[in-house]
Amino acid sequence: MKPIIRKRSLAAVALACSLGLWSSAFAADWAPGSTDWDRLPEIKRSRMALYLTPQQAHETKKKDPKGVAFFDIRTRVEAVYVGMPTDVDALVPYVEHQEMMTDWDEKRHMYKLEPNQDFIPELERRLNEKGLTRNSPIILICRSGDRSAKAADRLLDAGYTKVYSVAEGVEGDTAKGGPTDGQRVVNGWKNARLPWTYRLDKAKMYFPH
Repeated sequence: MKPIIRKRSLAAVALACSLGLWSSAFAADWAPGSTDWDRLPEIKRSRMALYLTPQQAHETKKKDPKGVAFFDIRTRVEAVYVGMPTDVDALVPYVEHQEMMTDWDEKRHMYKLEPNQDFIPELERRLNEKGLTRNSPIILICRSGDRSAKAADRLLDAGYTKVYSVAEGVEGDTAKGGPTDGQRVVNGWKNARLPWTYRLDKAKMYFPH
């Protein structure tokens, strides 16, 4: 799982797209479910430019379960009420709700989220448990690909070198128009019918230290 060297030859683009690891500085309308990372929306982009579809993340983890770390970085509430991919090694929230959830985010139409200051220490603890390092391949998944991109940037600043964002996330993107307008039925881990569960493993869950 080595980063693709960015060369604009047709062969390089074809290879990168087949591996799901290609990105560029240009954004347009991205087709959900595709690996055309050239068109990935800015909110889903990380500076490492390493992306996977849910299917690719599942296959990568299955191929090398001990050598690849896979973290769900959603909140604890999301894991409890939405369910969690069974492939992940642990839940390591990138942001979390306030303990009492008293403040409201008008832009997101939800209770306010705050950065989890324990994000990197907890992720490092989980890596150590697996005998992995900052140079090991790490896969991050959130709801729809935006938080995982931001988390990848945070890890890059902390010295990590191979952090892959699942661009569709667990729930996927929202439908545009029709009877399912605004619903997350387009893509994502759950819509791809990949393994997930409501029955959570306590050993994988996050407990603030």
